[in-house]
Amino acid sequence: MHKNIWAVGRNYADHAKEMNAVPTKEPMIFLKAGSSLNHDQVITLPDWSEDIHHELELAFLIDKNLNLSHMTLALDLTARDKQAEAKRTGAPWTLAKSFTGACPVGKWVPIQNIETLNLYLLKNEQIVQTTPANDMIFKPEFLLDYIKKHFPVMENDILLTGTPAGVGPCKKGDLLIAKLTKDNNPILTCHWNVK
Repeated sequence: MHKNIWAVGRNYADHAKEMNAVPTKEPMIFLKAGSSLNHDQVITLPDWSEDIHHELELAFLIDKNLNLSHMTLALDLTARDKQAEAKRTGAPWTLAKSFTGACPVGKWVPIQNIETLNLYLLKNEQIVQTTPANDMIFKPEFLLDYIKKHFPVMENDILLTGTPAGVGPCKKGDLLIAKLTKDNNPILTCHWNVK
């Protein structure tokens, strides 16, 4: 059981810019409900939002010694309309970030040096997000140390490391394919059908 999904905002400068925000001096941590984790290859959109966005992320699993043990690709699905409303009113982002199935993840693979990794997200065969993983502002080990210093991190928690530019809406019928490559060689591919 994954109790906590620790996520970080504005960890890629290009995404901060596209959201009309600036990178923060310290990690901007927020939570997604552990129960929002989705191991299926199907994304079911909630009926109360017309603006669910994909946010591709490199994710890490935290082991019993509270170290990073494995990695995968994940989507930080976001109800952008609800998030915008929360930002206007100063309310939490919980509704926008923790709805049922809001965190699709791929299979866990051994950790690789992020300096050699690239992330890609294709929507209906068109690349919409891509970045070298090393472009993240706060690196995974720094983020882990930060959350352990400030929060009660537990075994099997998941760390999401932020999304690059190119976030956008998901519609019923879309096919999302996420790819992780090492030195341009594929090491992980995830498929999600949007319904």
